[in-house]
Amino acid sequence: MPVRSGWLSPDGQTREDTRLVALGALTPTSTVATRSGILPGSPDGQYRISGFTLTGATGTMTASVSPGRAVVQGTDAQGAYPVALTEYLNLTFAAGDAQYGRIDLVVLRVYDDVYNGSGRTEAAVEIVQGAPAATPVAPATPALALPLYQVTVPKGASAGANAIDWTSGITGVRTSTVGIGGILPVTSDTSNGAYPGQYRDAGGVLQRWSGTAWADYQPPLVVETATTGATATGSWTLGSFTARRTRGVCSLTLALTRTTSSLTATAAGTTNPGNVSDELMGTLPAGWRPAADSYAVATDGYASGAARITTDGSVYLITWATSGVIQVGNNVRVSTCFVL
Repeated sequence: MPVRSGWLSPDGQTREDTRLVALGALTPTSTVATRSGILPGSPDGQYRISGFTLTGATGTMTASVSPGRAVVQGTDAQGAYPVALTEYLNLTFAAGDAQYGRIDLVVLRVYDDVYNGSGRTEAAVEIVQGAPAATPVAPATPALALPLYQVTVPKGASAGANAIDWTSGITGVRTSTVGIGGILPVTSDTSNGAYPGQYRDAGGVLQRWSGTAWADYQPPLVVETATTGATATGSWTLGSFTARRTRGVCSLTLALTRTTSSLTATAAGTTNPGNVSDELMGTLPAGWRPAADSYAVATDGYASGAARITTDGSVYLITWATSGVIQVGNNVRVSTCFVL
């Protein structure tokens, strides 16, 4: 039998059952209960959940459910039922109503005669048929069952041209469960967290449960600063260097004093007014350099211009006010912010 459940059969649990079903402390919902759900993962690592995936055959009313492992929680006193589906299982949906469409629910269900008097002691993947209606709704999930998919069955549906649309007619409602401390992958469920500090991956966004709500996780803000390591070049001396970086972004100010001779930008009316021939002023230390060439503002308090900072940390003064003169002794401050 492909659907197996542990600690359920009154005739004894086989060694294969014990090896196949999921055991252990999973995502809690109370001090003794666990979250019902499917164990996440896929053979190639591409999907959050591959277990109990429903795939329909085009032009038919038949679909298959893929192997997987899950846990179905009963009452606190009843406990959790670990279940494993070990091979593909086919399901056939009933033909559609002549007048209205309906929504069927595919569930993983546990029958335990000791608790529900069903006369059955087994796990099963089955279809809960919805009621045809002008505006159909999915049926309620039975007790001791885990919903897997909602399937829209159009009016008059049958094998052939009027079969179920397996592309747009199914909605996945599977939930997952992981070991305590694990990051829970979720897609559509909106259930509360189990304990403050629990993490989940909601569609690629890491979230943390505060005790009252899920919030996008923000890693601790680590700020680093530097005041040394920069150097001056040529007719410049280093006055000061202050830098700050956090989360891959750097802001800095570099103060350089002009020495030796004045620097004059080209005059108005020339080919390139304001040109200073890309004068190298200094170099930033490793770890404080941009990932791509960045541009900065520069000023000495009398006039202003622009600087270019290259990936190797070189700082070039590239423009200055037209006919502007940087006198010997003037302090030019270069300020910028860039991605490291």
